[in-house]
Amino acid sequence: MSLTTSEVSGKSPSTLPLLYSLQNCPYAMRARLAILLAKQTVQIRAVTMKEKPTEMLLLSPKATVPVLVIENTEATADDDVQQLTIVDESLDIMLWALNQNDPDNLLYSDDPKALPEMLKIIQENDDEFKPSLEKYKRAKRFHGDDLEECRVECEPFVQALEQRLAKHEFFMGATPSLLDYALLPFIRQFSRVNKPVFTSGNYTHLQHWLANHLQGRLFQRSMVPYPLWLDEREVCLFGE
Repeated sequence: MSLTTSEVSGKSPSTLPLLYSLQNCPYAMRARLAILLAKQTVQIRAVTMKEKPTEMLLLSPKATVPVLVIENTEATADDDVQQLTIVDESLDIMLWALNQNDPDNLLYSDDPKALPEMLKIIQENDDEFKPSLEKYKRAKRFHGDDLEECRVECEPFVQALEQRLAKHEFFMGATPSLLDYALLPFIRQFSRVNKPVFTSGNYTHLQHWLANHLQGRLFQRSMVPYPLWLDEREVCLFGE
């Protein structure tokens, strides 16, 4: 989990956290989902990767989204000091949100083994499945003759999820968890690479799981577009 801090003087016009987000980035999508699930409210600044706001780059030199900026103002003898906490990893933003409020028990707090298991699978998604998924997407986009080979490279991870759903409705049990929402944007991408293959008989449980999420109001709310920050510099609120 990567947290960095900086200090600046003065007061902020708003105490709400600030989220830099990209509409279709799967990492930004998982952050937005968690903020909604935690019933939090943030300022949202929609960006594009071709034109990144200078403000975002100064806060997070890694220059990718999502970036969450949390302001903590402390009074001093001379003035207020604004402590900024920068959270620039999507999973950390999810955990931040759900540690503020987890009304649906997505962290499975009653099971001490659940969160470590979820984090392990999420890391596997991010470190292993995502690179394979990118190869699969490129093969389809550029009509590569290795399309099927790239799909097969994704199969161990995807089939492990399929087997989990054969046992219960969600990845961790009978109710949704952090794991479901952290993986949702990536399974959505996988399903869209070659739709006829995904709708074949190999992914029956994943098809049902994905359809339920994509047709739900939560996902639709997470995908509502906002005006680009650099176009209007309009203050937009996202969440509850």
